[in-house]
Amino acid sequence: MEEYAWEPCPWRTVDDCGGVFTVGVIGGGVFQAIRGFRNAPVGIRHQLRGSANTVRIQVSQIGGSFAVLGGLFSTIDCGLVQLPGKEDPWKSITTMMGDILLALIEGVGILLTGYTAQQFQNPPSFLEDPSQLSPKDGTQAPGYPIY
Repeated sequence: MEEYAWEPCPWRTVDDCGGVFTVGVIGGGVFQAIRGFRNAPVGIRHQLRGSANTVRIQVSQIGGSFAVLGGLFSTIDCGLVQLPGKEDPWKSITTMMGDILLALIEGVGILLTGYTAQQFQNPPSFLEDPSQLSPKDGTQAPGYPIY
């Protein structure tokens, strides 16, 4: 089983965190660039600036999240290797299932946060515009027909 002859566990965890961080930064950068480009105002200059700003703001968070999950996977995997003293693929599969469960829990948390945030949005501001209100003295507003 030469494919499992990696570095010792403390260094493997650090190496995995760095590699997964890089994957998260590159993959997240691509997706955030597309998202920023699509959500920016019309015009190539605005779209490129929106793309760059979205990448600059979001990529480190995405890379950090990937690094945390990769480090968690590697740490648990190394811990399971140390139990009986041998390494087999079933331990990695078990660890991966735990990481998938953790990712699902995080995803549900993000969805719930987005859903509940919609409840606390400010109401539309059209009522604050005085031109939208009818006059108090009973006269008809200029430009509107009398019904």
